[in-house]
Amino acid sequence: MKIKENLSLIKDKLNKNVILVAVSKTKPVKDLLEAYNAGQRIFGENKIQEMVSKWEVMPKDVKWHMIGHVQRNKVKYMAPFVDYIHAVDSIRLLGEIQKQAEKNNRQIKCLIQIRIAKEETKFGILPHELELVLESSKSYNNILIEGLMGMASFTKDKNQIRSEFKLLKSIYDKYQSFKILSMGMSGDYSIAIEEGSNMIRVGSKIFGERFY
Repeated sequence: MKIKENLSLIKDKLNKNVILVAVSKTKPVKDLLEAYNAGQRIFGENKIQEMVSKWEVMPKDVKWHMIGHVQRNKVKYMAPFVDYIHAVDSIRLLGEIQKQAEKNNRQIKCLIQIRIAKEETKFGILPHELELVLESSKSYNNILIEGLMGMASFTKDKNQIRSEFKLLKSIYDKYQSFKILSMGMSGDYSIAIEEGSNMIRVGSKIFGERFY
């Protein structure tokens, strides 16, 4: 099935309030252009070097989302163009994003990653740490903290996935200023939307499986 048809199938299931991030990591530019020509404008990457190389050749109305774990020393490479950074998981990373955004005279939208999964390999701050992270950024004029991001456990247990999404939604609901709740990927985005997600990150259901 073609990328255009895959996009159409997914978008037909979404209401207007849900933002679709097409996760294009490891995929060639020709695939991104096929999605672009089908109307997709938001793409997610998890490696900064790969995102920069694609940004250089893709149309400039594309909105780039960094969805992977971010090393502080790499922020400077994407600061001139990145729209959203999803996986902000420390006060020090926020400080570096502020520094590089200020250097580029722009605002960068950020999502704080909350660790909701049972897996120790998942990144993110613990729920009780959120208030401290938000407090640390109050003086930052070049960052917009738009909301939260979380990844459910990699499991077939739909009840566990749903409970983890419910937890993140309950945290999100405490903050009137938040606009974005980013949760849900190719395998679980339907559950995420049912639990209140308004931004999903979908890769394989659009571009096909990845082969590393």
